[in-house]
Amino acid sequence: VQLVESGGGWAPAGGSLRLSCAASGFTFDDHAIGWFRQVSGKEREGVACVSPGGGRAFYLGDARGRFTMSSDNAKNTAYLQMNGLKFEDTAAYYCASARYDGPRGAWNRDYCRANYMDIWGKGTPVTVSK
Repeated sequence: VQLVESGGGWAPAGGSLRLSCAASGFTFDDHAIGWFRQVSGKEREGVACVSPGGGRAFYLGDARGRFTMSSDNAKNTAYLQMNGLKFEDTAAYYCASARYDGPRGAWNRDYCRANYMDIWGKGTPVTVSK
């Protein structure tokens, strides 16, 4: 069971980056997947999640309107398209997942939190210049 992030790097303020998260050993059909970020010395915070099966995306904080999360179940890969980047977006970005066995329609943003996820990637750094 593994998640591997890629696509991090440097971008100017106002620029864009696209992060990818490749999963192995499980599928998105019965797992929710999310992106989280962490700045050194601060708690890990949620950015966006996609419900099991990829039906719905939820955005946290100021990611709404700037970031778009999607998942390709055939490729077992999730993406985070980040537009309009700000210096405050500078952080290590982590992909995470958790199995969900409840009714699909019941999965909601309350599950999009770090302590709900139990599979984690190693992270990819994002640096945005001022």
